[in-house]
Amino acid sequence: MILEVAVLDVKKGHEEEFELTFESAQKIIISMQGYVSHQLQKCIEQPNKYILLVNWVTLEDHTVGFRESMEYQQWRKLLHHFYDPFPVVEHFESVYENET
Repeated sequence: MILEVAVLDVKKGHEEEFELTFESAQKIIISMQGYVSHQLQKCIEQPNKYILLVNWVTLEDHTVGFRESMEYQQWRKLLHHFYDPFPVVEHFESVYENET
């Protein structure tokens, strides 16, 4: 499994609108092949900063299957105008997991 990590700096004053829009937009990634799960978390110290964590089966499910899809164009139209600067997205794979 691959973890996509995106730190999202939302333009100040647009946090509530972003969260409402994300609530609708998340249906797009949920529907994509290779999608496993996701979390959107809000920073306590900087309330306009969020972290998006998405688990994908493979890297290509995100970089090709999602990003090259028509659904991504809709995702982009809904969400990308909220970001300043545009987020860097990185991918991680598990080295160690502790499940108790």
